Amino acid sequence: MNELLSRRINALAQKLSDLRGFLDLPVMAARIREIDDKMTAADFWNNQDNANRMIRELKALKAVNEPSMDLQKRVQDARELLDMADGDSGMEQSLEQEASQLEQEVDRFEIQVLLSGPYDNCNALLNLNSGAGGTESCDWTSMLFRMYTRWAENKGFKVDVYDVLAGEDAGLKNVSVRIEGEKAYGYLKAEKGVHRLVRISPFDANKRRHTSFASVDVIPEIDDDIEVEINPDDLKVDVFRSSGPGGQSVNTADSAVRITHMPTGIVTQSQVERSQLQNKARCMKVLKAKLFELKQQEFDKKLAAESGQKQKIEWGSQIRSYVMQPYQMVKDHRTDAETGNVQKVMDGDIDMFIEAFLKMRPDGKQGDAV
Repeated sequence: MNELLSRRINALAQKLSDLRGFLDLPVMAARIREIDDKMTAADFWNNQDNANRMIRELKALKAVNEPSMDLQKRVQDARELLDMADGDSGMEQSLEQEASQLEQEVDRFEIQVLLSGPYDNCNALLNLNSGAGGTESCDWTSMLFRMYTRWAENKGFKVDVYDVLAGEDAGLKNVSVRIEGEKAYGYLKAEKGVHRLVRISPFDANKRRHTSFASVDVIPEIDDDIEVEINPDDLKVDVFRSSGPGGQSVNTADSAVRITHMPTGIVTQSQVERSQLQNKARCMKVLKAKLFELKQQEFDKKLAAESGQKQKIEWGSQIRSYVMQPYQMVKDHRTDAETGNVQKVMDGDIDMFIEAFLKMRPDGKQGDAV
């Protein structure tokens, strides 16, 4: 028997078994049958929002359940065929090709498993803020905005700008966007933190090297059927005229809306719609998501305190550096994933960093996450 091939196939079988063990497959299969049954009902489309949510849920469940069953069968078949090969070089060569294909498909399946959290399938609400440094940081924020927009477009996701505040001379002070797509939050949660840029400044006549910072915050856009209690008396609503660099897109009426949730100090703002009602609806949707996220964070802190665990604080920490001079490198400080192709990253190719984060073990080390 080809011992190297045998070890490869056994390693695949073990990894797949570990991944399947991470899932509650019987519950998943039962939920798929339940949704399939509901879709046959005559009144299924009476509530289109609910119907669309269930279809999205079904698609997400099948994206994990079906590959799980298919891969398990293929790995088992490969093991059985290897036992039968008995030194047949032609059969072993065919099995080596199958093992290589399975290794790639099991890696893709691992990402799907790691994106099976309760909110991973939600759309993402992304907020970028420039740090200290004036024009430099504002320009860096606009570069990150372009990077995430390119990433989303490459995946076929929809990008919807909620609010934007231009820098005084160039770039963006902050920008809030909604990214709509399958598992958008699951992917983008890896980007939460402070991003650092090192380059020769195009705004410095002496061509000195500058370091700029921008923060990225990501929260899931929760479904309307999730209850979040908001007391209208706790809200301060301000309306004002939309600001911007000028042009036809700037409103001339007081249609922009800012909502402040007084108990928490959370502020949401929208100025991209021409209707005050539409901007207010956008603000309320973001506020609901932020309050839900805050509630989850408080629960996690309480759980950590009760169990004696010390949680790593991600917000405010430098998660990734983008160095353009004196050398070219992008490095993620959590996973040590790095590349020398900075331009490719800035054009939206950030999947290697996202996948490395998803595969990171709970203890912060690289390796199997499940």
